[in-house]
Amino acid sequence: MSRERDQENFAVTGIYGLTAETMSRGRSNYEVVAAMLAGGVKFLQYREKAKTAREMYDECLELRRLTQNAGATFLIDDFVDLALAVDADGVHIGQTDLPAAIVRQLLGPDKTIGLSTHGPADLLAANELANVIDYVGVGPVFATQTKKNAAAVGLEYVRYAAGNSRLPYVAIGGIKEHNIGAVAEAGAGTIAVVSGVVGAADIAAAIGRLNALMQPAELTD
Repeated sequence: MSRERDQENFAVTGIYGLTAETMSRGRSNYEVVAAMLAGGVKFLQYREKAKTAREMYDECLELRRLTQNAGATFLIDDFVDLALAVDADGVHIGQTDLPAAIVRQLLGPDKTIGLSTHGPADLLAANELANVIDYVGVGPVFATQTKKNAAAVGLEYVRYAAGNSRLPYVAIGGIKEHNIGAVAEAGAGTIAVVSGVVGAADIAAAIGRLNALMQPAELTD
């Protein structure tokens, strides 16, 4: 899959999917990802840091086949070597991971790179990497179980990104059904929801509700 196709998937996905097996009601990541795809998710990130390299490799081979068959983009969080080993579509990296320029050298020109940002300084630095990376993460917007030590940046940073990012962005962190509308109203068109998706009894139905909540309310007379 090309970076151009990945950008198309990013723009239409609405809900950006992430794995979180410990929150998934005992279901495997394969089951959860299959349900996300059935719900219309077109952009997914594999984020599991408590497994062995071999466990992640075996799992990602299956997920790579699943997402490829669905025409969805599949990224690996942090692990460039794992992304290369399973021929993932790219990686998502953080501020303390390898520099984006080095990751681009390792992956080559055809893979997608996302970079987390946590405030205006990070975003302005990411703007200077617009020829290296493909999108940025903006967050954590609210306090979140998946990033317990990260300070929430609030809706103000989402609004800042809407007005200042040169790159597409995904809002992430503590976003659920009760607050996703406010995040969308602040300017986010792509939004990551973790526990509210992987922990839902009916994942596809939850994605449908979340996508509906992202749409502006119709004006009435």
